Amino acid sequence: QVQLVESGGGLVQAGGSLNLSCAASGRTFSPYRMGWFRQAPGKEREFVAAISWIGGNTFYADSVKGRFTVSRDNAKNTVYLQMNSLKPEDTAVYYCASKPPRGLYYESAAFNYWGQGTQVTVSS
Repeated sequence: QVQLVESGGGLVQAGGSLNLSCAASGRTFSPYRMGWFRQAPGKEREFVAAISWIGGNTFYADSVKGRFTVSRDNAKNTVYLQMNSLKPEDTAVYYCASKPPRGLYYESAAFNYWGQGTQVTVSS
């Protein structure tokens, strides 16, 4: 079993920054990719960013490209999401997730382990 725990969310003004962390534990933790998704009230969960666990290749949604940076520390089993130039429309619950090799990196159904989420609120 794998456990993912997000932290680092909070309230920030527009233009500000937050750095989310996702710590993984469990004897079977060996992901192909790690991803970040978000879900705003009344909206579907959407892809934000992903990173390959071994090679470090990164992928971003167009809405966050140039503002968000995903990274990982393999030794600490931790993935990060640095969020800069935050906008009110970035307000959502942010989830990290891990996926095996099969499936597309931007599809939530391809991810088999999920954290509980952390709230990010950006005020205007």
